[in-house]
Amino acid sequence: MAHSQTPSDGTTALTHIRKNIVLYGALAANLGIAVAKFAAATISGSSSMATEAIHSLVDSGNQVLLLYGQKRAGRPPDAEHPFGYGRELYFWALVVAILIFAVGAGASIYEGLAHIRKPHAVEDPTLSYIVIAIAFALEGSSWFLAMREFNAARGRQSWWKAIRRSKDPAAFIVLFEDSAALIGLAIAALGVWGSVHFADPRIDGAASVLIGLVLAAVAVLLAREAKGLLIGEAADPALIRALRETVAAHPAIVAVNHVRTLHTAPQAIFVAISADFEDSVTMGDAETMIEDLEQRLKRLSPSISSIYIRPEKREDAVVDFTQPAPQSSF
Repeated sequence: MAHSQTPSDGTTALTHIRKNIVLYGALAANLGIAVAKFAAATISGSSSMATEAIHSLVDSGNQVLLLYGQKRAGRPPDAEHPFGYGRELYFWALVVAILIFAVGAGASIYEGLAHIRKPHAVEDPTLSYIVIAIAFALEGSSWFLAMREFNAARGRQSWWKAIRRSKDPAAFIVLFEDSAALIGLAIAALGVWGSVHFADPRIDGAASVLIGLVLAAVAVLLAREAKGLLIGEAADPALIRALRETVAAHPAIVAVNHVRTLHTAPQAIFVAISADFEDSVTMGDAETMIEDLEQRLKRLSPSISSIYIRPEKREDAVVDFTQPAPQSSF
């Protein structure tokens, strides 16, 4: 078996810096917005504004956790973690999803139900409208930065496919948070307006509950994605096909038994290949051949960090469960 490990390149470092800019931008916007919303909620007595203030505070904490997770994930490999600490970022992404659900959604729904049971009129809707407008502008700026970074990464893929195949939770968590924040602001504005226009403060409480449901939906989606990343996800199917085709094209390869990949970090892919070599290939020839194959495989993607190639007879190889099962003729 041969193994090769590739260090991260300058492109990865540049991508990391750009993602940190998105996180720092979102953190600055959310901290400022949280202070303004708490002030407006205290003065006006709006339940939906108090909910939005909690939402912004939770988002601020989430950005801090993601920045911390990125720092921890960037540690080099050591004896205990020979493939590095990249997947620690996935753990913190799961923590963020739990916080959004438990604190953000939970507090919003609780605040809304409490306001519905004991309603009180919004005293100064104008202040709430001003804060919502400012918050919308700031959240919109953060959303624009996150969307620009996400679009650059997704290429021609649809949004949903890009999210499902993304291996970097920071890239879509900020986008989801900002999208939920913009939706929440719109709901808060309607809640304040409705409670004043119809002289029914319970509408403001209902808006808080609706904001909480939006946050809960986002949290469940993020938790689902984080769970998949923690368990371990394969590389993009197109890359796996290219890896298989590159190995299969070598004249000394009889068959490719399996190609298995695993993301050990957003920009680090572990590749394990089992292939049936020609019987005439000697041990010395195999070493040279494997080195040549590794160089060809590395050129397919800068994210390939580790490669294992195992010479193995076709009949001795484990079934390749990554390939579609043959269709029955019945």
